[in-house]
Amino acid sequence: YTPLDAQRWIQFVVDPEQETNFAIDVGGEAVGNIGLRIGNDVDRYTAEVWYWLGEKHWGKGIITAALRAITGYVFTEFTLTRLYAIPFAHNTGSVKALEKVGFQREGLLRRSAVKDGVVLDKVMYSYLSSDWLNAAPMLP
Repeated sequence: YTPLDAQRWIQFVVDPEQETNFAIDVGGEAVGNIGLRIGNDVDRYTAEVWYWLGEKHWGKGIITAALRAITGYVFTEFTLTRLYAIPFAHNTGSVKALEKVGFQREGLLRRSAVKDGVVLDKVMYSYLSSDWLNAAPMLP
């Protein structure tokens, strides 16, 4: 994570079109971020959720709790039918967190991203409003 990466991230999160962006707080320290962007036009009932977490906090259930919280928030505060995430296929921690919350794998996006000069696969996961309505209450 370089200073240029940090500068780009700050510009992204202060974008006036950004719908929702939350710091992930652990003990009063911002250790990550979770946010969403609601689509427009034909995608206006769909939102993408994204997140990142500082490496020293991985494996503690923090992202799972953040995903549960934002999923409940999305389906109570907005009129949406679908929330989706597209993590890298090799990011098993992210995939497990999505699955624990109830996101369903929809497919593999082969060779769909380039990071550090490496072409990578991503996976599509979604959670529908009907999933949320039929689920037991989501507790952190």
